[in-house]
Amino acid sequence: MSDVQIRDDRAADRLEAFTGDELAGHIQYFVLETPRPALVPVHTIVGSAYEGEGVAGSLVRELYGIATREGAAVAPLCPYVVKWAERHPEEAPAADSELMRAAKGRLVAHPEGF
Repeated sequence: MSDVQIRDDRAADRLEAFTGDELAGHIQYFVLETPRPALVPVHTIVGSAYEGEGVAGSLVRELYGIATREGAAVAPLCPYVVKWAERHPEEAPAADSELMRAAKGRLVAHPEGF
């Protein structure tokens, strides 16, 4: 889908995909600071009108791009992001086990909003 614009709404912990003024989908995530900086995607949601149009993949690709530009890792807890990363290892470096434990621990300790 070529007309998708992706915006990072860091204040709302959302990476959003728009087609025109319409929200097509988003990734809900949080930022982890320790043991090192990471973006932690929790949910990927795409509107039914946009399913199968590549919106979710575009969101994930941009999430990894943002992490790279910020010098952060991605510690995926969202099942879709995990599967996407497995299919695109050249774009999605795997997070180490320490980072994944920290991400899961933070989510368990602060589930609100996710």
